[in-house]
Amino acid sequence: MTADVLDRRRLEAAKVAVGVTFATNGLAFGGWLARAPAVRDDLSLSPAGLGLLLLCLSGAAVAAIPLAGPLVQRCGPARTVLLGSMSVVLGLVGLGVGTAAGSVLVAGAGLIAIGMGNSTWDVAMNVEGADVERRLGRTLMPRFHAGFSLGTVAGAGLSAAAAAASVTVTVQVLVMAAVAAVMTLLTVRRFLPVPKIHERQARGQVGIAWREPRTLLIGVIMLGFGFTEGAANDWLAIGLVDGYGASETVGAVGFGFFVTAMTLGRLFGGAAIERWGRVRTLRLTATSALAGLLLAVSGIGVPAVLAGALLWGAGASLGFPIGMSAAADDPSRAAIRVSVAGSIGYGAFLAGPPLIGFLAEHVGVLRALLVVAAAIGLGVLASGAARPLAGALAGAVTGAESRR
Repeated sequence: MTADVLDRRRLEAAKVAVGVTFATNGLAFGGWLARAPAVRDDLSLSPAGLGLLLLCLSGAAVAAIPLAGPLVQRCGPARTVLLGSMSVVLGLVGLGVGTAAGSVLVAGAGLIAIGMGNSTWDVAMNVEGADVERRLGRTLMPRFHAGFSLGTVAGAGLSAAAAAASVTVTVQVLVMAAVAAVMTLLTVRRFLPVPKIHERQARGQVGIAWREPRTLLIGVIMLGFGFTEGAANDWLAIGLVDGYGASETVGAVGFGFFVTAMTLGRLFGGAAIERWGRVRTLRLTATSALAGLLLAVSGIGVPAVLAGALLWGAGASLGFPIGMSAAADDPSRAAIRVSVAGSIGYGAFLAGPPLIGFLAEHVGVLRALLVVAAAIGLGVLASGAARPLAGALAGAVTGAESRR
């Protein structure tokens, strides 16, 4: 068997492993978010209190993500994914114990561990995904992110079933933790080997990346679309329950509609990117997200919210994967630029929960969600930065983009 055939098989195995890793991350993350109303009720929290609890998650994620790039370059994506996933597993256990005990402090500590682990896991699997995408010469990042969305769809479905069967949040998250641990241990073995880099050199590259206009603008794209995605993740189910008087089960179903639309958008988004380029695709999806948002907060009724959730999910689907691919265009700087752009993008998850929670306390959840329109506009304004660098992967993508 030739070396080329072996390399091809190794790449295909790595592609599958990355996809499963994204799906596992989505399952661990989305499997409890759809039960946010139950977490709120078990801990007796107000909307603002829930926003502050979610701040433990997002604040820890933002604090950890700048360290993820140097960690990936020093330890490699496989070890970094493993470290991040074990932090998530421990955090899920803490969340389950805290919810069962009615302890906001313990649940908050669990969310801190989840946030730190998830952002580290996220950067590492995106760096690995960009490497596989580049070596295979195909647009794969949206499909990898579709794996994440498939995981959240599965998590939302399990959450809806668990809520309907009166299964407690504690039991559900403990099962999710066990599944995440086993799956991650199996998949990271298939990741590609990568050379290490000296820690001092990695720190120097971080400083340079924070001064690069293109990298910062890519971060703004991810901030806008990340806020658009995160607001639905955190508040769509609650909006259905509080704004429309729907049951917790219907709230979980609405969240499932959103993540299903995100999954479909990411599964078929690669073709759109190759045909229209990154920039036009971002602008088209932003239009869909805005239309969906307006339907969701219209007050017309639950069917309109479900239709809006589909448009919102499709519109939010490609912002993050396009941003990750754009940040990783240069393989020698991919880990650092992904961590810098991701640090800005994760600011959406830092600002979103408390901002929407504060507004919801005063004007209600549905009106509070209108702030997402500003985030969509921000992503559109920065979208031009996503054009590929000269010589980046993108035979098809670069060709499409250069004609814009």
